[in-house]
Amino acid sequence: MKKYIFLFSIILLIPFASMAQDLADALRYSNLSVSGTARAGAMGNAFGALGGDFTSASINPAGLGLYRSSEFTVTPISMSTRVESKYYGTGREDSDYKFSLNNISYVNTISMAGTNEAGIVNVNLGIGYNRIKDFNSNGIIQGFDVNGSYLDYFADRANRGIWSDYYEELAWKTDVLLYDENNDEYWSDPQDAGYKQSQRKTFSKNGAIDEYSFVASFNFNHKLYVGLSWGVNDLYYSESSVIYENDEKNNIPYFNNMQFNSYLTTWGIGHNFKFGAIYKPINEVRLGVSIHTPTWYRLQDDFSTSMYSSVTFPDGSESYDEYSPYNEYDYRLQTPLRTTFSGAFVIGGKGILSADYELVSYGSAKLRDGGGGYDFYDENTEISEAYKTSGNLRIGGELVATNNLRLRGGFEYHGSAYESNAFNANQKNAEANMMVYAGGVGYYAGSFFADLTYRYSTITEYDALYPTPQLEAYPIPEMASLKTIKHDVLFTLGFRF
Repeated sequence: MKKYIFLFSIILLIPFASMAQDLADALRYSNLSVSGTARAGAMGNAFGALGGDFTSASINPAGLGLYRSSEFTVTPISMSTRVESKYYGTGREDSDYKFSLNNISYVNTISMAGTNEAGIVNVNLGIGYNRIKDFNSNGIIQGFDVNGSYLDYFADRANRGIWSDYYEELAWKTDVLLYDENNDEYWSDPQDAGYKQSQRKTFSKNGAIDEYSFVASFNFNHKLYVGLSWGVNDLYYSESSVIYENDEKNNIPYFNNMQFNSYLTTWGIGHNFKFGAIYKPINEVRLGVSIHTPTWYRLQDDFSTSMYSSVTFPDGSESYDEYSPYNEYDYRLQTPLRTTFSGAFVIGGKGILSADYELVSYGSAKLRDGGGGYDFYDENTEISEAYKTSGNLRIGGELVATNNLRLRGGFEYHGSAYESNAFNANQKNAEANMMVYAGGVGYYAGSFFADLTYRYSTITEYDALYPTPQLEAYPIPEMASLKTIKHDVLFTLGFRF
């Protein structure tokens, strides 16, 4: 039961690399945060009813119907991510800095009615991409005088008859997983000595999901806008983690230190469809709704591990260095259905207020078509129990300060995907909600415009350094808290013609 309490409720959010595909993969690639142009980012990406911005392609494709002229935009982004950890009372932090392109888009407006604005007024076609997930971060977790060891996980699996070339075999060859013939059990020196060694885990994550959208939107009498899009998602994710344990106080006979390294790369392509509508009952009010089909991914995992150790025997010290085989595994992932309800209020030429509420059924994600005909039945059952339907709120506003200057602000609340209780235990990450605060300015001069935005986001999550052993003989790993803080600066250049 302890495995369920922590392995499934805690370890999903921070990089514990595993050769197996599980509910961690389903959440990692389903929990999205749309990011496109600087204007949308400054207004909390609340563009489901507002439209007139290519970010709408990833929220409500009907929004492209509000374009009155053709447009080209490009949006570079500067990202800074800091992870603050606390483990056994010790705090550590690490940072990561990246620069990339967040959005490139082109919208072509085709007039259908000439001067007669009845029926279909115009058809707008758009092509481009928005970044819908960024994975980049680095982190350090460190604790002293800990109660437990990563070797407990290896010994537990070995005592239950589980033996892997990626875990137990490495620990055995590096002489830190031992076997007692008299008691017919596997054990380790840290466990036998009562632990109290130091632990350190470092991790590095890289990659993103970019959504390439092909959009068609129709403007009916400037009252009803209908749009559909085909999205092609380019997914790349890599993580490397290092767990290091050291008997720096010389409390443990024989054992000096060990380091376990894991490397995971996931890449693939997925596709989805979006359908949406925006209706203007009066000129000042816009109401929107959109439905996103699941994204159907074909993914490949590339995985390997390595391990080294130092052990001192009565006749001298030995150091070991071992490597696992290299594993490749193909499978499919179906992400959840998403539905967005939106509203916007346009205050003449003075400003805009807009809000979106998005529902995501995380528990409906599915892993499929594993190698050798594997059907992921157990993993999909766990996904449906661990995750819930969650809501994301996006709110934004824009003030027309002068003919050329716009002032903007926004807020986003991304609800946790976790059920409060699953596998007969409370899930601590059920309260892991992400908050985003944003502000920006825009300058418009004829056919040219430029937007600058700053976004601050924060989320606190909980993780164990290694999975919890199932057998009662081993202590439950303490969990580290990790607060992730992101600072994003977006700059959009746009041209209308």
